[in-house]
Amino acid sequence: MAELRTEEEQLQALKGWWQENGKSLVLGVGLAVALVLGWQGWQARQEQQAATASALYQNLTEAIRLQQASGAADEGQAATARHLAEQLKTDFTKASYARYAALMLAAVEVKQGEYDAALAELDWLLADAENTDSLVRVATLRKAAVLQQQGKADQGVTLLEALDAGSYEAEKQELLGDLYLSQGKPVEARQAYDAALVAAGGESNRPLIKIKRDDLAGVNS
Repeated sequence: MAELRTEEEQLQALKGWWQENGKSLVLGVGLAVALVLGWQGWQARQEQQAATASALYQNLTEAIRLQQASGAADEGQAATARHLAEQLKTDFTKASYARYAALMLAAVEVKQGEYDAALAELDWLLADAENTDSLVRVATLRKAAVLQQQGKADQGVTLLEALDAGSYEAEKQELLGDLYLSQGKPVEARQAYDAALVAAGGESNRPLIKIKRDDLAGVNS
């Protein structure tokens, strides 16, 4: 009888515990399941978005390849590239694909002679606080080159003089030389080409820059 009473007491104790804690236990298990399902759903959405962005980017690179192969007169491929790039920038703003899409579209616009549109793409890229130093440097160099095409060498020089070019120092100095020539400043241009050759590690590494520098051989530095 003592054993039965003990079992009855245990049963009553279990019932009492369930009445006090059962609802909390069910809610806790339900919350845990919801969290797991939510995490799995979030991961699935992230993977789907990444796949979609990747597919758009691949289509963009193909459209640009075809546009480059067919020449600037092929407005159809340029229009396709614009559409795909804008979709990436709109739907996947925080993805790296969007930033590279803007950089690529700027090149397309330059080839089409649409310099204002190219600057708009580069400015969009430069305004993104999440850009890496490398992207900022490349975009700044390309913006200076576009400004030169527009006859705005002064603005290009100002832009480059404020740029910490890092591993792109040779490109920066070469472009500065081109801009100085556009301004009618051969002395400064030669100095910039000299600096570009030093940054490039020697004349043999950048023969084109050497040619530009040598063309100014008669300029007093």
